[in-house]
Amino acid sequence: MSIVLVDSRTAATLAQVMPVLLLTLVVELRRTQRHRSMRRWRIGAFLAVFGFTEVVLVLSIDGAFYPFQWFDIISAVIILWLMSLIFRLSLSDPSIADSDETFPA
Repeated sequence: MSIVLVDSRTAATLAQVMPVLLLTLVVELRRTQRHRSMRRWRIGAFLAVFGFTEVVLVLSIDGAFYPFQWFDIISAVIILWLMSLIFRLSLSDPSIADSDETFPA
């Protein structure tokens, strides 16, 4: 018995487009400094939902969410690991050595 959530073409397209959108969002948040005013749990919740959605799309690329192949599981673990890395990096502040004060204008 296979479980199909979305068709394989849609899953493949979304699995490729969504990381680019996430990267764009993160760059814009950092550029506008809005990440400093956001609470940690909101950033974490957003990235958790994004990671879960991306995992579902990656698992659905072959046409069925279940049963999945071993590489699908490895891909899902990598995606969730990357989401946790992005979360930790989004909460970090640049060090004093990386600031503009070290490079005179």
